[in-house]
Amino acid sequence: MDVHLTINLLYILLGLSAVAYLVIHKFSNSSGRTRLPPGSLGWPIVGETLEFQRLGQCGKSDEFPVQRMNKYNREIFKTHLFGEKTITLCGATGNKFLFTGEKTYVLTWWPNSLKKLFGDSFFTAPYEEAVRTRKVVSSFLQQEVMNQLVERFDRTCKNRLQKDWRARNQVLAFPLIKAYAFSVACAMFASMDDPNWQKMILDEFNILLKGVFQFPIYFPGTRHYKAVKAAAVIRRELIKLIQSRRGLQVDLDRRVERNLISHLIGTKNEDGELLSDKEIADNVILLMNAGHDTSSSTMMMLMKYLAESPDCYNRVLEEQREIAARKSPGELLNKDDISKMKYSWGVIQEVLRMSPPVQGTFRKAKVDFTYSGFSIPKGWAVWWTTSTTHKSEEYFPNAETFDPLRFARDNITPYSFVPFGGGPRMCPGREFAKVEILVFLHNLVSMFKWELVFPDEVISVDPMPTSSKGLPVYLYSHPYL
Repeated sequence: MDVHLTINLLYILLGLSAVAYLVIHKFSNSSGRTRLPPGSLGWPIVGETLEFQRLGQCGKSDEFPVQRMNKYNREIFKTHLFGEKTITLCGATGNKFLFTGEKTYVLTWWPNSLKKLFGDSFFTAPYEEAVRTRKVVSSFLQQEVMNQLVERFDRTCKNRLQKDWRARNQVLAFPLIKAYAFSVACAMFASMDDPNWQKMILDEFNILLKGVFQFPIYFPGTRHYKAVKAAAVIRRELIKLIQSRRGLQVDLDRRVERNLISHLIGTKNEDGELLSDKEIADNVILLMNAGHDTSSSTMMMLMKYLAESPDCYNRVLEEQREIAARKSPGELLNKDDISKMKYSWGVIQEVLRMSPPVQGTFRKAKVDFTYSGFSIPKGWAVWWTTSTTHKSEEYFPNAETFDPLRFARDNITPYSFVPFGGGPRMCPGREFAKVEILVFLHNLVSMFKWELVFPDEVISVDPMPTSSKGLPVYLYSHPYL
C-alpha cells in the first residue's frame, strides 16, 4: 500500500475517533438523567493535562482554574486531568464541602501514577487502611513532639548555614535550602546523618519529585518511569534501614533517639497490628518527600518575597534579634522562642497564601450527588485548588499584594486559607513545617541580608514552585546576635 495513502487513512481514523469521542460526551452531557457541570474534557485521553502543565511551567498555574471559573461557572466546572474525568469545586464553600464531606460524598483519592510512587502509605492506601495508618503517623508529628525537637532543628540548621552559606558572597539558594530540609527530614524520620547516604537518597528524591503529577506513561525515558524507578531504589534502602533497626531497644525519652522509623516499628494501629517493613518504608518515602519538598519550596519563596520586601525583612530581623538577645551564647532555640515569632509566622503564612507548595488535591466521588445544581457522577475525580481562594479579592483584599499583617488584622473566611488542606485529612506535617521554616528564618536573617541576582526570574510550578536557575542570591553577612 502506498505510504501516503496509509498516512491519510491513519489521519482519517484519528479524526473519526475524535468525532466519536466528542459526540458521545455531547450526548451524555445533554442527557436528561445527568446535568454535568459546564467545562471541557479536552482532547481524547490526555484531556487538559498538557495545558495544566504548560501554565505551571511558565509560572501561571493560577490561571488554569481561574480561566475556567470565568468562562464556565464560578462555583464548579468539569475538566479532564491525568487520565481522569474531573469536577472542580471552587471557593471556600467548595473547599468546605469537600473537607467535611469525607466518607459521605467523597473519599480521598490520588491518580494511579502516585500510587506507584508511594505504595501503601496513608496517602494512597484504601480508605479504612489509610485512616488507621494516618493515626499512627500523626501521633509522631503532633505539636508536643515537635516542640521537644526544636533544638535538633536549630542545630541542623546552624550546621548547614555554617557549612554551605558562610564566607560566600553568592549562592544558589534553592539547592542549599533543599540540602537543609533533607538533612532535617533524615534526622527526624530516620536518624540518619551519613552525608553520603543523604546525598544518594536526595538525588533519587529529586527524580521522584519530577515524576509527580505527570501523565502516567510507564516507558523508559519518561518522567513517570524514572520516578517509579527512583521510588523503588529509595524503598529498598529504607527497608534495609528498617530491618537493621528492628529488635533494637529505643529509649523514646531520649530526644536524640526520636525518629519516625523507630516510632512506626514500635507503634500498633487501632487494630493492634504492627506495620510491615514495606508499609513503614512507603510512609517514610511519602513524608520525606513531602516534608522536604514542600518546605524547600516555601523557604525558597520566603527568601524571594523578603528580598522584594525590605520593610518586611527588617521587621523579621528585629523580631528575631529580640529573641536572640535573650539567649546566652551558644544556647539553642526552644519551643518558647518559636511561640514568640508571631510576625515571622505571619510572613510565612503570606508566602503560603501567595505561593502554596501544594496547589490542591483530589477526591473521588463515592456516590452520585448534586452540588450547586449540577450532577457529580460516582467514580469521577473531584479536585479542589488553592487558586480559587488564595488569590481571590473576595477572600483576600488586594490579593496580589504581599501583606503579612493581613493574618493578624483581617477576619479570614473559614476554608479560604488552605495551604495544608482542611478537615480530617488536613496535612499531618503542618507543625513539622512550621517549626522547620521558622528555625530556618531565624538563623538566616540573623546571619544574612540578601539580594536576588535575577529579580525577574520566572518561578514555575512543577509540581511545586521551583526556581529553574536555583534562586541565585548575593549574600551580605552581618553579625549573628
